[in-house]
Amino acid sequence: QVQLVESGGGLVQAGGSLRLACAASGLTFSTYVMGWFRQAPGKEREFVGTINGGGSNTYYADSVKGRFTISRDNAKNTVYLQMSSLRPEDTAVYYCAAERTYWVLLDSREYDYWGQGTQVTVSS
Repeated sequence: QVQLVESGGGLVQAGGSLRLACAASGLTFSTYVMGWFRQAPGKEREFVGTINGGGSNTYYADSVKGRFTISRDNAKNTVYLQMSSLRPEDTAVYYCAAERTYWVLLDSREYDYWGQGTQVTVSS
């Protein structure tokens, strides 16, 4: 079955950087759109960014545009989220998600597969 496992979370000071990874198994990775979402305590899960199967198209939430970059290595079945200039408001559990489709997806309800999440905490 499809499994997604995130890694790379942790505690970082404001202005710092982190790179999250999401390793996928049980799927033909290049045929899946991958998304990153996050959920802070007491808040709804929100879209962070997405990348299409070939890696040629990405889309980001306005709140992270210019600071976060999504990439993927289809040979390694892994998608990455490079986060820079981190702010305390970026603190959340970060999830990766997968859906077998051509188009990038912004709505969490359109993704069938989810990882368990990884905690990112940004201190001020």
